[in-house]
Amino acid sequence: MIAFRGVPKGLGAIQPSLAIGGFNHNVLRCSRSIPSGLLGQQANAKQPNNSQRRTFVAKATEYLPAYPDLTDSQSTVREAIAKICSNYPDDYWLKCDNEARWPSEFQQAIAKDGWLGIMMPSEYGGSELGLAEATVMMQTISESGGGMAAASSVHMNIFGLAPVVKYGNEEQKKRFLVPMIEGREKSCFGVTEPNTGLDTLKLQSLATRQGEEYVLKGSKIWTSTAQVAEKALMLVRTTPLEAVKKASEGLTLFYTDIDREVVSVQEIKKMGRAAIDTNQLYFDGWRVPVADRIGEEGQGFKMIMHGMNAERILVAAEGLGLGYAALRHASRYAKERVVFGRPIGQNQGIAHPLAKAWIGLEQARLMTMQAAKMWDEDFATGEYANACKYAAAESAFTACETAVCSMGGMGYAKEYHVERYLREVMIPRLAPVSREMILNYVAEKVLDLPRSY
Repeated sequence: MIAFRGVPKGLGAIQPSLAIGGFNHNVLRCSRSIPSGLLGQQANAKQPNNSQRRTFVAKATEYLPAYPDLTDSQSTVREAIAKICSNYPDDYWLKCDNEARWPSEFQQAIAKDGWLGIMMPSEYGGSELGLAEATVMMQTISESGGGMAAASSVHMNIFGLAPVVKYGNEEQKKRFLVPMIEGREKSCFGVTEPNTGLDTLKLQSLATRQGEEYVLKGSKIWTSTAQVAEKALMLVRTTPLEAVKKASEGLTLFYTDIDREVVSVQEIKKMGRAAIDTNQLYFDGWRVPVADRIGEEGQGFKMIMHGMNAERILVAAEGLGLGYAALRHASRYAKERVVFGRPIGQNQGIAHPLAKAWIGLEQARLMTMQAAKMWDEDFATGEYANACKYAAAESAFTACETAVCSMGGMGYAKEYHVERYLREVMIPRLAPVSREMILNYVAEKVLDLPRSY
C-alpha cells in the first residue's frame, strides 16, 4: 500500500498495479469488460446498425495501459483517477461539448475524493504529492475521454495557486487554499492582455492603491472558467510601465473575489472545448483589499513565473492524454472494422501511421515525466518544460489526425469522438506558449544561438 500525506478519499484501498504495461494488454480495468469485437464478420455480412457501431467505442478507462516506468505512488494515482473517470465516459463529454455545459458533476467528483489538492500542503487539506503524480493525474483525466474539457475543469487547481503556497502568508493560505481544495471555490487566471499576447512584461492593466484597497482598471483575455469562477488570480501593474527601469518591475499579484458588478466577462466562442468557457475581461473600479495581495507590491512577475514551468508540463500531459485516447479508439476500430474480408488494421496503410503515432506519444511522455521529476527535485526545468510541451502537443496532434483519417467517415462523426479530440488538441499546440516561442527559447538557452526577437 502507498502511504500518502493527506490521502485522497478511497486511495488507501487501492493496490498499486503490478502489471507490465503494454498497448493492448495489462490494462487498468475499471468497469465492465471490453465488448467483444467484430473480427469474425465477413465482407458480405450484414453491416452493423447504429447501435452496434457504437460498440466500436469502449470507455477509454477500460483499457488504460499500466506503464512500467511509473513509481508505485504514480501508478496508484493513475488507478484511482481512472476509477473516477470511468463514471464519465465519452458520451458524457460529448453532451457537455454539444451543450457548452460546465462539467460540474465531474469537477465535484474529483473534489470529493480530495484530488484538487494533489500538490497542496497537507495542513490545508492537500495530498502534498509531486508534480510527477499530478502529471499522471492530468494525463489520465484527458486520456479517459474527457480530453481538454475534463482537464481544464481542474487545471487551475493543480498549478494555479502555486504562488499563494510559496509567497502567501499563513492567513491567505488558510483562506484561499482550503475552499479551493474542497471544491467550494473555483478560480481563473488573468495574465494575458489583448494588446500584449505573449509579451507579458508589457502588461498595461493598472491597480491604484487607495487606503486599504487597490482599484483595478484594464482588461484580460483568454481567461478560462471566468463564467463559473468565484475568484481570480490577477497580474496587474501597480507602477505604470513607463515609470519603471525594468519591465519586470512594478507588476503585482492578487488573488481576489470577482466583483461581477464591475467586471464584465465576455465569452469567446471557440473551435473546441465548448464545455469550458474562455473569456475576455473588462474592469474599471474593481476594488481589491490589500489583504488579497500576494507577497510584496511590485514582485508579481517572479511569483507568476514560479508556476509557469509546472503548467507547461501539465499541459503536455493533458495533450498526451488526448493523443492516447484517439489512438486507442482508432486501433480498436481498425481491429473490428472489416472491409474486403479482413480488418482494416491488417493493412499497413492503416497500421503503420498508428504505430508511428504511438512511438511519438511514448517519446513525448517519457520526456514529460522526466521534466516533472526534475521539477520535483528542484532542478532548473525551463528547457525540458518547454520541450516536453512542444513534443507532446505535436505528437498528440499527429495521433488525433491519424485517428480521424484512419477511421474514414466515422472519424468525422461525433459519435466516435475522435473529431472532438482533434478539435481540442489544438489547445496544447497554441497555449500556454506558442510552438515558435518554444523553439526560440531552446535555440537561445540550449544551443546558445543569438536571440531572434
